[in-house]
Amino acid sequence: MPNWTLSDHDIEVAVALSPEGELTMEVRHAGRVVVAPSRLGLRAAHEDLSTGLAFEAISGPRRIDESYRTVIGKRREHRHTATEWTLAFAKGAHRLDLQVRVADQGVAYRYSVPWTGPVTVMEEVSEYVLAADARAVLLPYENGRSDYEEIHHHTTVGAAEHILYGYPSLFRTGDSWLLVTESNLDSTYAGSRLRFDGRAFKLDLPDPYVTAASPLVTPWRTTVIGADLAAIVESDLVTGLAAPSRVEDTGWIRPGAAAWSWWSDGPSTRDLDAQKRWVDFAAANGWPYLLADAGWNKEWMPELIAYARERGVGVWLWSHWQHVDTELEHRQKLALWKEWGAVGVKIDFTESDGQDRMRWFDSILAATARLQLMVVFHGGTIPRGTERTWPQFMTAEAVKGAEWIKPKPGKLPLYPPEHYLSLAFTRNVQGPMDFTPCTFTAVRTISAGFELALSVLFESGVQHFADGIEAYEARPEALRLLSTVPVAWDETRLLSGDPADHILLARRNGAEWYVGAGVAGEARTLTVPLDFLDDGEWAAEIHRDAPGDLIHTETVTVAAGSKLDLAVAPNGGFTLHLRKEVS
Repeated sequence: MPNWTLSDHDIEVAVALSPEGELTMEVRHAGRVVVAPSRLGLRAAHEDLSTGLAFEAISGPRRIDESYRTVIGKRREHRHTATEWTLAFAKGAHRLDLQVRVADQGVAYRYSVPWTGPVTVMEEVSEYVLAADARAVLLPYENGRSDYEEIHHHTTVGAAEHILYGYPSLFRTGDSWLLVTESNLDSTYAGSRLRFDGRAFKLDLPDPYVTAASPLVTPWRTTVIGADLAAIVESDLVTGLAAPSRVEDTGWIRPGAAAWSWWSDGPSTRDLDAQKRWVDFAAANGWPYLLADAGWNKEWMPELIAYARERGVGVWLWSHWQHVDTELEHRQKLALWKEWGAVGVKIDFTESDGQDRMRWFDSILAATARLQLMVVFHGGTIPRGTERTWPQFMTAEAVKGAEWIKPKPGKLPLYPPEHYLSLAFTRNVQGPMDFTPCTFTAVRTISAGFELALSVLFESGVQHFADGIEAYEARPEALRLLSTVPVAWDETRLLSGDPADHILLARRNGAEWYVGAGVAGEARTLTVPLDFLDDGEWAAEIHRDAPGDLIHTETVTVAAGSKLDLAVAPNGGFTLHLRKEVS
């Protein structure tokens, strides 16, 4: 049986072709199998390219070494290095090319299908076979919904329900961690998900078929692989596989925090005076933006934008996606909002992973880039390297966030503490995530200290702080941190953690470091190793839980290379802000 072993660093990929002409792929990490032989191929309308294949040629290895920059993310300077091969297979007059890229961060593959005309894919037979005892953190794709607003299941592969799961999926098999997802999706394909049948996680498309011009090229089927969770959390493989930036000048794109009144006071979005009050609050606390959500009025919006501009605050405007889904509406509405002075648009209810919606995403991303409007997507799909290709894309919801835990009479806590941890090890690894954190009045199971730490633990190019003005003013220590905490980072390091137990995450912006921590379960002491700091002494501002669901702040001096032991309340957390002391 023909087979090919493709390797880079400690990752090996074994591609095999059976006597029946069926392709499989096995993945090994540090010499151990982490993905057992799993089917490859697809069925197109013009030919079934999943069986009866014959090997034609292999090209490579080709060395990939790319440096690129993103405006937002867990880091802004990136380097993607990998080795790539292309294996060509034939079935009569038809061909399937398998492109495999192996990097120190994981492995990815995609198909290219050349033909004489448009290529229509009816089914993709790609799959992932993992050991039954592998640990699994999986996101149910409930009833085919595509907004990703569910709570993760912590289970094993063998005990997992036989249902659809959304990306990314996290596994631990042996001593290795794997994050399974996809990258570089555009209008030539549809977003996929995984259907578990008890044996394999099989790729599932939301449409009966997808069609693109020849050669059709699929997104990258991506597996981030590492010996520990730090390799997963710190990975930028998803953006490394994405298409390069299509925006030459990014000087107008500015990450930042935003005041958002809808969560705490829904009617305020319809009230000009109320929105002006929120502008004043944003300006007073150094937040560069206000999000005017559903209900804003075109009669007074130009006045609000002018009012905000005088105070150094930019205004984002909410819209339903169907209100900006044609080229005419792009020219009439988006251009008008830009003329008013809006800095960005939040586009909602994009609920689909289908190819038609991907065509809309390509169109709206091109339009907002042309008009120099930043963009946020809600009620829809995850990013798949979008922040590299379209740097004006700042964040997406695609998460069960604070919107679900607004305070209402008789409402019970919805999220277990593990929910917040799971997101840091799965969804937010995928790309920017608009959870809308730091809602102290939410119906929650985590402490105020843990809630405040979400400002560091969760990455989003625009961080919408959603609680009421009074709630923040009642916690001045928390508000002081939220007035300074960045939303885009130069470096991210996972110091320790587990998606069901705790997280200790450090992020750097410029010369300053922030550390966010949260635990699920009993009180304990967390040790913060400070070996990531440059030599010298540092002022560590500690924001931690205080009685009455409040925040206490103190500052201590620490030395690089030392350790800081901090007591944490049950389901509690803390935040550190570290600045080097001047001698």
